[in-house]
Amino acid sequence: MKRSVFFQPEGAWVGDLIPFEKDGEFWLFYLHEERVTPKPGTSWHLVTTKDLTQFEYHGAALQHGSTQEPDFNAYTGSVVVDDDGTHHLFYTGQNPHRLGPDGLPLQLVMRATSSDGMRTWTKHPEDTFGAPEGYESGDWRDPFVFRDESDPARPVWRMLVAARHATGPDRRRGVIAQCVSTDLVTWEYTDPFWDPRRYITHECPDVFQWGDWWYLVYSEFSESFTTRYRMAKSPDGPWEVPALDSIDGRAFYASKSACRDGRRFFFGWIASKEGNRDDGPWQWAGTMSVLEARQNPDGTLGFGFADELVDSFWVEVPVSLAEALPAELSAPDSYSAIISTADLPSRFYAKAVLDIAPDTTECGLLLRSSDDGDASYVLRLEPRRGRLVFDRWPRELTGDAQWHVSGDVPYDVELERPCHLAPGEHTLEVIVDGDLCVAVVDRQVALSARIYDRPSGRIGIFAGEGSATVVEFDVRQRTDN
Repeated sequence: MKRSVFFQPEGAWVGDLIPFEKDGEFWLFYLHEERVTPKPGTSWHLVTTKDLTQFEYHGAALQHGSTQEPDFNAYTGSVVVDDDGTHHLFYTGQNPHRLGPDGLPLQLVMRATSSDGMRTWTKHPEDTFGAPEGYESGDWRDPFVFRDESDPARPVWRMLVAARHATGPDRRRGVIAQCVSTDLVTWEYTDPFWDPRRYITHECPDVFQWGDWWYLVYSEFSESFTTRYRMAKSPDGPWEVPALDSIDGRAFYASKSACRDGRRFFFGWIASKEGNRDDGPWQWAGTMSVLEARQNPDGTLGFGFADELVDSFWVEVPVSLAEALPAELSAPDSYSAIISTADLPSRFYAKAVLDIAPDTTECGLLLRSSDDGDASYVLRLEPRRGRLVFDRWPRELTGDAQWHVSGDVPYDVELERPCHLAPGEHTLEVIVDGDLCVAVVDRQVALSARIYDRPSGRIGIFAGEGSATVVEFDVRQRTDN
């Protein structure tokens, strides 16, 4: 039996993740997306993992309400445990037929508890509350609760809510509202947690402390569908903007994190595309993916694969290249590529260490390439522009003529990541599994993508207008491939 790298339930899709670590195991609640008509309510389902490579699906964990109840859709939230061992689940209740006083579909914060270790949940509809005056009633969601013990004498529970001001420029009303509590039952509205007046809204807020730094994570869709983070020395800010402030690109959204043994992992979903084609529009929900964050000396975060995931690919795939390593691809004013002599399996891990010469325009990997490397997916490092780009060629063919290559159609600009690429050695890793592709540069920059149109092909390494030496090249697969 083949074991997928990325989790997806049979016949459904993974929406927002709500990760929770319990006794060394990750409990990954998620919004279960069924693409059927009429649209059923949304429930929380559960999958667990101990090693980030094997996932156990448990079905529905928190069932959505009836068509008459306020939680016909049970949307994103969070889970905490109190000093007595009771788990508290806060979630968003939404029913499209229930409108707020401003005419918007009402969103509410709701609560459930579990006294049997999260095997069953009891809802407490009497504790439901919505947005106060001054906020839109239709954006009061994704409650994230954490315990603030910065004042040990007066610890407090803080709840962050994705909300919007009732007034102001429409695209800049987003705010992370805040409530506080001492018992997880009674909540008081207080000043906003973060109010940058920059985005439509800040979905799926997540806050954690790591050493001397606090981190605020949120997902926005104003300028691009992206999960970003900010950092501060206090949970009250001021929040600094890191130079590379996003977790991944367009495909990996609504990521939230959980910690184990001092390591922090970000769980999110790689969006599917309509029609299962490269040119299809992005869809809501997809396939679960996990990245590990690594804290740099200056407090900024790098993102890459967890070692457990990489180590699960331990069977070498013999790849014959035209040149022995180290192989220099020297093309001062041209283009050079070496291509494997055989197709790769549909699921593999590849690692290339490239020593990039100064002033090189581009280099990288060709995936599912044609024999001559002319048609492929492309992971392109562009040192002069400081970015990693996912591209494909040809992007589209509209006819048989030489000019019918849609050369005026750009690659998906949402699939590029800023990246520090100073001259010298850089490591480009990639995991491919069916129609999913995740690339990582130097365990700092991650870029996820869908690859539908080319289901098979070879692997290659290339350089253009410059020079890159292939110092190391390794391709592996799992034993269950």
